[in-house]
Amino acid sequence: MEATLRQTWAFLFRGYHITRRYIGWVVVFNFYALVTSATVALIGVAAQDYQLTLKLVVGALLWNYLSWLYQEISMSIAYERWEGTLEYTFMAPVSRAVHLLGVSLFSLLNSVVTSVIVLIGLMLFTDLNLRGVNFFGVLVVLAVSTVAFVGLGLFAAVFPVMSAERGAEATHIFQGSLLLVSGVYYDIDVLPRWMQPLSAISPATYTLSACRKLFGVGDSNSTPELLAGAPLSAVTNELLILALMGAILLPLGLWAFVRIEAWAKKTGKLKRTG
Repeated sequence: MEATLRQTWAFLFRGYHITRRYIGWVVVFNFYALVTSATVALIGVAAQDYQLTLKLVVGALLWNYLSWLYQEISMSIAYERWEGTLEYTFMAPVSRAVHLLGVSLFSLLNSVVTSVIVLIGLMLFTDLNLRGVNFFGVLVVLAVSTVAFVGLGLFAAVFPVMSAERGAEATHIFQGSLLLVSGVYYDIDVLPRWMQPLSAISPATYTLSACRKLFGVGDSNSTPELLAGAPLSAVTNELLILALMGAILLPLGLWAFVRIEAWAKKTGKLKRTG
């Protein structure tokens, strides 16, 4: 147990050192996340519609958290390849579950920091008042949905293992597809009818639906001075679906990654140049 904890901490700490090394890019990506989120939120401000502004703000916040978590996990193998450490990591006497747990924990911390930065920035750009939000419920929903998104990240992480040239691009295509079908900035109903069923298999759909209720989005009792955040019992259905998705996606993602890793080792796909 102690050895497992130390190995997990080692991967988490390595992520911290990589972040320090590329701190300039980290600042750029966080600035970009803040600017894009503020741009979206200001659409609601320009329309002078508080409910629209609140909906866009919640969508921007949650998407930043979920997409950053997904991206850091899915791109971890691409980062390893760029650093020239992929072969060493995969040949180290460490279980793949421990390796990916460390990567996921660091990605989670990274996502939280980015979300806090975006939240502070949005409060400067809009008249956002968080009084009345069911913060406990939001944290519960995010905790449950995090498991599902870690599983998705593990699934997407196999692409850079399979292809050094196109793997990273495939992870971003998958990420963009999630953004499109999950109703981050609009209702699912506006999607083409043939695309709407795809939203049902995206964890982000249920995370957004639950958190909007907990923020009071769409509730006529919500005002700029006090939001009418719903109780946790109002999002039981979303929580059950997210828990089921997490229970399926996490072990399935780990299984897929281990299988693709074995294939990559046999076919020589771990070489640095692809």
